[in-house]
Amino acid sequence: MQKKFRIFVRIVLRIIARVEVFGLENLPAGGFILASNHLGRLDSAILYYVIDREDTIMPVAEKYKHHWLFGPLVRALGGFFIDRFNADVSAIREVLRRMKKGGIFVIAPEGTRSKTEALQKAHSGVAFFAVKTRVPVVPIALTGTEDRQVVENLKHFRRSHIVVHAGIPVTLELDETLEREEALQAAADEIMCRIALNLPPKYRGVYADHPLLKDLLGA
Repeated sequence: MQKKFRIFVRIVLRIIARVEVFGLENLPAGGFILASNHLGRLDSAILYYVIDREDTIMPVAEKYKHHWLFGPLVRALGGFFIDRFNADVSAIREVLRRMKKGGIFVIAPEGTRSKTEALQKAHSGVAFFAVKTRVPVVPIALTGTEDRQVVENLKHFRRSHIVVHAGIPVTLELDETLEREEALQAAADEIMCRIALNLPPKYRGVYADHPLLKDLLGA
């Protein structure tokens, strides 16, 4: 089912968008976490477009559980729904179970689409999974998937220009001088800075002046 859906996604995206992908050579073999910024509803489709593997783990917001289209589609693709605002123990266990088998866990650390169309503060969940599983995290920078922009282009029969940039994988280490929650947040912020590294300045949002991003940029 995932293979057929991926083919369908690629056909649709080639019609409505020009997609450029950079850094695919950075995707490691085996299991890893793919952490992406979240601009619009096309983000999930774009990541299915990029990842050519059947063992993709992509939790979806619980608000789509009873949606007439997304609900059945998520289930058919082997996905599952997650409560983004509370500790969803069953969903966490499901992710860890699949990752133990070597799957790719796709996550948007911000938790929801950015209303400013720039990076928002990350939640610490991505760092929890990275530390728990000890797998590398690949930062993914997306541009061109903003809902406003995509809709406007469709209205005028224009193709959107979407860019996907896969960064260098990183294995997270928690700062042992910090309390655990503070250390997890610092690790999540590191991932966001690595996403921001491959974003144009206007997309860097709350991380634009982060000291680590400045170090990565060589500023």
